[in-house]
Amino acid sequence: MSKKFDMMGFGEAMVRFNAPGHMRLEQSSSLQMAIAAAELNCCVNISRLGLKTAYVTKLVDTWSGRYIVNHAREHGVDASGVKLIPYDGCGREARNGLCFLEVGIGPRASRQIYDRGNSAISQVRPGDFDWEDLLKDTRWYHTTGITTAISPLAADAAVESLKAAKKLGVTTSIDLNFRSTLWTSEQAQATMKKVMPYVDVLIGNEEDTEKMLGVKVEGVGNHYAEIDPESYRAVAEKVMRTYPNVQAIGTTLREVKTALLNDWRVVMLQKDGYFVSRKYENLEIFDRTGGGDSFASALIWGMLEGKDPRYIIDFAGAYSALCHTFLGDWNWAYKEEAERVMQGESARVIR
Repeated sequence: MSKKFDMMGFGEAMVRFNAPGHMRLEQSSSLQMAIAAAELNCCVNISRLGLKTAYVTKLVDTWSGRYIVNHAREHGVDASGVKLIPYDGCGREARNGLCFLEVGIGPRASRQIYDRGNSAISQVRPGDFDWEDLLKDTRWYHTTGITTAISPLAADAAVESLKAAKKLGVTTSIDLNFRSTLWTSEQAQATMKKVMPYVDVLIGNEEDTEKMLGVKVEGVGNHYAEIDPESYRAVAEKVMRTYPNVQAIGTTLREVKTALLNDWRVVMLQKDGYFVSRKYENLEIFDRTGGGDSFASALIWGMLEGKDPRYIIDFAGAYSALCHTFLGDWNWAYKEEAERVMQGESARVIR
């Protein structure tokens, strides 16, 4: 039986403000506005790639909540599962999170600052969402470690949703996305022990697997600046042995040369093989935020479309590389554009 949605995501959404160009926030007289939301990023990207997506969250019904909902709908994402709660006039009871970004250059790294305390989604309560009713309409369910880190209540909601998804036979995925500003490694690992038994597809880089799953990548320094794809393969295989329910593991591998010049590639381990994309050397970056979510989006889209693993990893590498060329977390690249890049075509003007 066909489902109403191909993919559904659940997590926190924030309004993002970034200083123009490479300015400091404190020196800027104006800010550019967008949306920062790991799971919604995937919903938007997958919708733009041609599938049907839906997003679930909890927001305060004020300008920022409506901004997020309306922009999601503009990109074809169903927002009927979003809970909008009344605004109390000052945000004392609940508020919507904000995110502030400075885009670095040269040796100065980009910096992301969060203002998300007391957010509506952090106060999610049992019964706020009827997970079985929501998830019966989707083929794939996606959330992230950010959601589990926001608060114990949000972590409980994430676990509850994953259990419901597995009960209904829905494919599940989680992007680990470790955030040291939200919790410690010890707290993360304790929560992930409750989450991982219900995960089919895992996305996480070398730092994520160490901090959240306790799986160490050998031969990598504290800054995770360089990593051999074969080193990550050993970690992915160990994770699969620990959690045999996991059918695929993928990650992005980034080598930072300057804030605006990186080497980039993506990898994926499945039960039947390990796949590595080509290396995008000296990838010029306009805005690096959203690159990992673009990889996750392409991985999920490819699996939903039944693509073979070689195509999936090559497409995911190209699609996520292209995300770096757009301002904001959402990927404006077209499917055909990513396919041209994965086939090695040049960046000559298309007329």
